[in-house]
Amino acid sequence: MNICCLDLEGVLVPEIWIALAEESGIEGLRRTTRDEPDYGKLMAWRMGILREHGLGIADIQRVIATIEVLPGAKEFLDRLRAQTQVIIISDTFEEFARPLMAKLGWPTIFCNALEIDEDGMIAGVHMRCSNSKQTTVRGLHAIGFETIAAGDSYNDLGMIRASKAGFLFRTTDAIKQDNPDLAAYETYDELLAAIEAAL
Repeated sequence: MNICCLDLEGVLVPEIWIALAEESGIEGLRRTTRDEPDYGKLMAWRMGILREHGLGIADIQRVIATIEVLPGAKEFLDRLRAQTQVIIISDTFEEFARPLMAKLGWPTIFCNALEIDEDGMIAGVHMRCSNSKQTTVRGLHAIGFETIAAGDSYNDLGMIRASKAGFLFRTTDAIKQDNPDLAAYETYDELLAAIEAAL
């Protein structure tokens, strides 16, 4: 029994933090897990910048509401879900993901949650578990599933490598160079064919 595990940002939707950087003009928010593999360090950096500029959850959600899924993403996901179970495993947050899940047809997503203070500022994060992507994949293995995984960032490598088949998708040259043994694809048709071959 197979489950396909997909990253969200960069694979199915644009990077939320980059969209926020573009809307706010705050260049520091462009830093993502493609640049910083330590997610805790990255989120502390982001929360500091948001507080410094007075940007709260309502500001972020207004930007997210304008984000459209990547061209072809919903069709890819629909075709994939017709063949196998799919879980999106993301380090994003429930408070960010909901409008994007609506645009993707409400797939299952495992993600994290935010702590919001009385001023509407992000005060902390509640991670589901440590090393969440790899831990989730191993948990699925423990209950009898085999996994196939795809992602674009450093924080996806654990779930990709723990799966029976794993692929990079629209990743950076640096990640490709650091992981030459992993197949890397640029189109949804290529990724779908690779996943189908692994089922």
